[in-house]
Amino acid sequence: MSRIYNFAAGPAVLPEPVLEQASREMLDWHGCGTSVMEMSHRGKEFVGIAAAAEADLRELLGVPVNYKVLFLQGGATLQFAAIPMNLLRGKKSADYVNTGEWSKKAIKEAKRYAGVNIASSAEDKNFTYAPKQAAWKLDPDAAYVHVCTNETIGGVEFNWVPDTGSVPLVADMSSHILSRPVEVDKYGLIYAGAQKNIGPAGLTIVIVREDLLGQTLPITPTVLDYKAQAEADSMLNTPATYGIYIAGLVFQWLKKLGGLQKIAQMNREKANLLYDFLDETEFYYSPVEKEDRSLMNVPFKLRNEALNDDFLKQAKARGMIELKGHRAVGGMRASIYNAMPIEGVNALVNFMREFQTRQG
Repeated sequence: MSRIYNFAAGPAVLPEPVLEQASREMLDWHGCGTSVMEMSHRGKEFVGIAAAAEADLRELLGVPVNYKVLFLQGGATLQFAAIPMNLLRGKKSADYVNTGEWSKKAIKEAKRYAGVNIASSAEDKNFTYAPKQAAWKLDPDAAYVHVCTNETIGGVEFNWVPDTGSVPLVADMSSHILSRPVEVDKYGLIYAGAQKNIGPAGLTIVIVREDLLGQTLPITPTVLDYKAQAEADSMLNTPATYGIYIAGLVFQWLKKLGGLQKIAQMNREKANLLYDFLDETEFYYSPVEKEDRSLMNVPFKLRNEALNDDFLKQAKARGMIELKGHRAVGGMRASIYNAMPIEGVNALVNFMREFQTRQG
């Protein structure tokens, strides 16, 4: 059976060379006689795998030496609570920018532990843009400023870095981490679920500046204490060993491609193919403002939504799945992460053009 084009938002498509290597190494990793899934996380084999994965991630992103890289569990959703627990540091409130569904979830969770100031919101236009910083109302006494730099559901991406001065900037980069270069030193903390651009579900990456560690709320569980996790090399408890292994293979794949500059170029080319088609047709449309469109998650709608089911059924018959938009916004969504080949986007655009012609 040939592989299909999987446009799922996550768990998402993985690079075929990574899957092939993992398949070859499934029963016997490098002659040790066991699968990575069977290894002790304390053994020298897995410790080496984890160390190599961290080193490659640091190289790809240019992570400064004064930042800790943590391989955690619980998804980005668990970090919605861990962030205020770790970063309030004696302060009472934090600033949040509301750009969509994942921002709203982060805000709701943070309110359990802190006062939340909504510094800006895109709700007035149904979360179809990223608010310009000139409109933000930041609190200079805030413990941190939180943004979701790519909203998976709404397809809105920050194509610029907010300036929050001396207040740490915190970013949920789950849907576009490793899709382009990032100036890590402009952020106090970056976090991301792995299941979109890094590896399988179950692994979460946290990159945090060292001076932000060590002042947790008294109620903070030890497993959510970034300082404790950093001191234990992310092995305070048994980590997501296979997820870390696959992530390491993805990091190596990216390095072989030419790093984040190269993958950014490839992602721009893929996104332009789809957005250019959407902009030239009246049959479909993109609801997101052009300057804030995501390169990873492309929501679009049919003008005649009565055709939605036929569109999805015919797309599946052509080997393209998971194009249905999230229930919060409806319509369609094509997630075209790093591992989606340009051939997949070409196939989608060709199908969309043919579907439009047939429907007339």
